[in-house]
Amino acid sequence: MKNQVQLITYVDRLGGGGLNQLQSLLATELKDVFGGVHLLPFFFPIDGADAGFDPIDHTQVDPRLGDWGDIAKLTQDVDVMADVIVNHMSSDSPQFKDYSAKGSASIYDGLFLTMDRVFPGGVDEQTLLKVYRPRPGVPFTYATLANGDKRILWTTFTSKQVDIDVAHPQGQAYLTSILKTLSESGIRMVRLDAVGYAIKKAGDNCFMMPETFEFIDQFAAEARSLGIEVLVEIHSYYRKQIDIAARVDWVYDFALPPLVLHAFSFKTAEPLKRWVGIRPNNALTVLDTHDGIGVIDIGADATDREGRPGLVPPAELDQLVEIMHANSQGQSRQATGAAASNLDLYQVNCTFYDALGRNDLAYLLSRAVQFFLPGVPQVYYVGLLAGHNDMDLLARSGVGRDINRHHYSRAEVQSELQRPVVRELVRLIKLRNTAPAFHGSFKLNDSAAGVLDMAWQHGEHGARLVVDFATLAYQLEVSSGDRVDAFAFAL
Repeated sequence: MKNQVQLITYVDRLGGGGLNQLQSLLATELKDVFGGVHLLPFFFPIDGADAGFDPIDHTQVDPRLGDWGDIAKLTQDVDVMADVIVNHMSSDSPQFKDYSAKGSASIYDGLFLTMDRVFPGGVDEQTLLKVYRPRPGVPFTYATLANGDKRILWTTFTSKQVDIDVAHPQGQAYLTSILKTLSESGIRMVRLDAVGYAIKKAGDNCFMMPETFEFIDQFAAEARSLGIEVLVEIHSYYRKQIDIAARVDWVYDFALPPLVLHAFSFKTAEPLKRWVGIRPNNALTVLDTHDGIGVIDIGADATDREGRPGLVPPAELDQLVEIMHANSQGQSRQATGAAASNLDLYQVNCTFYDALGRNDLAYLLSRAVQFFLPGVPQVYYVGLLAGHNDMDLLARSGVGRDINRHHYSRAEVQSELQRPVVRELVRLIKLRNTAPAFHGSFKLNDSAAGVLDMAWQHGEHGARLVVDFATLAYQLEVSSGDRVDAFAFAL
């Protein structure tokens, strides 16, 4: 993977078109801005129950966007990452329809996970309560199949997303077919979506267990044999993230977004500096994604009865959530928790720009912090354009995360790129992509409680960022030998 800033985007929500239009955008208005692009699910269909994360056919490009030839064409211009949704597939898929019609006589009978497969002797309340849940309710759907048979299906997320048995030969063949299809189209990196829930085991919490790591190891080995790197997407306790990072190619730094918001909100860099000192370096740094802003990632361990402390105290974490709601004028409250469907219990749904109260300088300094940390930065398409909460889309869909999934027309993209905050972000991205210092060694310098001081050195090339979270004073410079060039935001 290139050590350059990557874009995260839906194909149809940035520029209002398909793959060819996105490729055109990357070659014109966004020329030389990104070293790679993570295409959020482009499989058929892109508009299911979970915005593409419930594919009917994971090996088919939604024809409204293009085809595999268009994907291959895009990979000639930019590195492309795609999702592999390992945990589930749509109840509208041909495989599930065959299973529904034929029941145990279907060749796909072993593909879909039922409650009795995990709990053949039944399950008591205490055992069921051990199962870690990202959303309210139990992870099951009572279903009557088309042939009249009754099943209790394992559905971690929604009733339309039926979990697959990744240990069954049918499940293994299904995932292998996806990897081969992606590899043949030139994709060299995949993100394992919801992989933390892929393995189920009676009597355990069914989340990131040793057996889950074994599955990830096996899947990653198969991917590498096809020339594909693997990114694991896990929202969890921060120490668990460190453990996970030691086992995989790449992880997200999901602790970073709430810690940056905490630094500005409480005018201290101490929790952020503690994290910088221990965080894994094989990380993709993000401030925003297609999901919400994680809270669990810096909180106490929700799976531990001992209540291992998080990176910030519980009271401050609760206050941080309230600050985000206040900064967004209450809009995020309408999209978070029980206020909207398809929710995640551990996330605040809001654009990062609105979570900062639309403060241009604080937003750009947040991006500077992101870009200076070891790892590869990714910028979500709404974040690229310093986007506002889309309350109209939220009202139409009732899905909380849609507040941060705006549909930008090409004209809208062109207009937003002229805003000073966006123009300066693009300039900062180009600095991160081209400064030789970022290929060298990183150092966290000693500093006052409210100040973060980070530096890079590669031979004679250097880069340094100093941010005072209380005053928003900053120093950003790159150097080569005796020459030092200051970088100042023009707002």
